[in-house]
Amino acid sequence: MIRNTNKAYGLISAILHWGMAAALVSLFAAGLYMTELTYYDSLYHVVPWWHKSIGLLMLALLIIRIFWILSNPKPQPLSSHKPWERALAKHSHRLLYLLVLVLCISGYLISTAKGKGIEFFNWFEVPALVELNADKTDFIGEIHFYLAWTLIIMATLHAAAALKHHFIDRDKTLTNIFLRK
Repeated sequence: MIRNTNKAYGLISAILHWGMAAALVSLFAAGLYMTELTYYDSLYHVVPWWHKSIGLLMLALLIIRIFWILSNPKPQPLSSHKPWERALAKHSHRLLYLLVLVLCISGYLISTAKGKGIEFFNWFEVPALVELNADKTDFIGEIHFYLAWTLIIMATLHAAAALKHHFIDRDKTLTNIFLRK
């Protein structure tokens, strides 16, 4: 099943979900690693190049995912879910999407602050739209850093909630995002 139904997510939603999850973990790990690199480190230019390309991929996946969400039915919450759980899930998902969007924008601004575009896996360059002075770039860098931590904590809570539903509540919340017949 490619598209979502009222009972489960389809193939496209599952690929987008797990693709973004893998990108998120990769970006976070690379971002932390980058902060420790010195100019003379052999990976000083390599890790940021991958970080920027995967960050642009994350933005593309987010845009596709939002369009997919808007054009597909959403699986209905299970009847066992309490109203507060439904509201919390709805607002948490929106916050996750917003955090990804702001992180992508802030990463773009940091990467293009000197007026140079970003290479996307050596396929094409995403041009710089503005130039920023060092103070603004540092401020946006701080925002990027703390939002990345916020996003990884939110994603961890999201995963913990899914595991709680699976192992404690024993419902199908977690399995709805996995491919199944």
